[in-house]
Amino acid sequence: MRIAIATLGCKLNFAESSSIAQQFVRNGFTEVSPYSKGVDVCVVNTCTVTEHSDKKCRNIIRRIHKLNPGALIAVTGCYATLKKAEIEALDGVSLVLEQDKKGSIYPLCMEMLEGSPCSDAIAEHIFPACSYGERTRSFLKVQDGCNYFCTYCAIPYARGRSRSVPVETLVSQAQEIAGKGVKEIVLTGVNIGDYDGGLLKVLKALDGVSGIERYRISSIEPNLLTEEMIDWIASGTKFQPHFHIPLQSGCDKTLERMHRRYDTDLFASRIDYIRSRMGDVFFGIDVIAGFPGETDSEFSSTLSFIRKISPAFLHIFPYSRRKGTLADKMEGQVPESVKTQRVKALEQLSDELHQQYCSRYVGSVQKVLFEGRVKGSLMGGYTGNYIRVERPYDASSIGKIVEVVI
Repeated sequence: MRIAIATLGCKLNFAESSSIAQQFVRNGFTEVSPYSKGVDVCVVNTCTVTEHSDKKCRNIIRRIHKLNPGALIAVTGCYATLKKAEIEALDGVSLVLEQDKKGSIYPLCMEMLEGSPCSDAIAEHIFPACSYGERTRSFLKVQDGCNYFCTYCAIPYARGRSRSVPVETLVSQAQEIAGKGVKEIVLTGVNIGDYDGGLLKVLKALDGVSGIERYRISSIEPNLLTEEMIDWIASGTKFQPHFHIPLQSGCDKTLERMHRRYDTDLFASRIDYIRSRMGDVFFGIDVIAGFPGETDSEFSSTLSFIRKISPAFLHIFPYSRRKGTLADKMEGQVPESVKTQRVKALEQLSDELHQQYCSRYVGSVQKVLFEGRVKGSLMGGYTGNYIRVERPYDASSIGKIVEVVI
């Protein structure tokens, strides 16, 4: 039989989807594209971070049902958790499971295929997951849920409170990943800095796994990125000089309305400390444009602050209203046309900063982990500090760390 997985949203979702797929594959299924014909089961792992995400999920479900009207379609993820009835009403949907019941998808689908009464899904404390299939990089879920409840975010309502995968489970998964020849692991979660007992113990345990040559931390709150952690990473570990840190706004008044747990002074101090210990680090930073009440002056403050800290890349999101969040009811909702203008300004700034960062490495020798073929005759990969590099395709270099001149 044929299983297809359609995944939307974050890297955490992709890791979970891969683990779900493996449950089917280990029991004789063949994994195919969700847009193939002849699919027997399709799992749609949804996202609800924006209104556009919800719409995209619905469109994908409709497309899959049109291609395979006889397929069993199981829907899970954040959108399925918050708006279960809305998804159940879509044509072709056979099963909708909330976020904390993802681990029950395989057995419940098998019951439905066999014509047996569908038993109740079992809620799990946490569903361990890691991505498979890539030759060079794997995403390892270390934590799920969030206790922060920022005013714009619906994810804590969808994924629940913060909880952690046991260290011994993570080490075992990393060893399995290494056994498949994968060289790099990216640690992922909703708020991984909030790991029970401290993230540093996870980093130290994983650093000792043989075969893995690189680690990256996918995203970590600035207030949870401690000096102790930075000092240890800088001491000569497998963790790369690359950090993804959510800023959201460079204006303290906006950060306060967002209920973020830091101000711009703390954020800037973290950036400065990391650079003092690790040098010219690649910083990717999340920014929200057009949060309720954001004035032109406040947005200008954000632009000025970003120029001051000079990250290497911006992940930009126009603010999207989510029902049930505090920000949805705030006064001063910013018009979509203004959000569009601000996104464009941030994109221009991101391009400028990224070019400045990369240009500093022209002519230098860097170690690149090549991941696969791109654009026909080329292959692509990343340096330790996350500069994208392309070279003429060479099969012998794929999955290996190779020194190249930038």
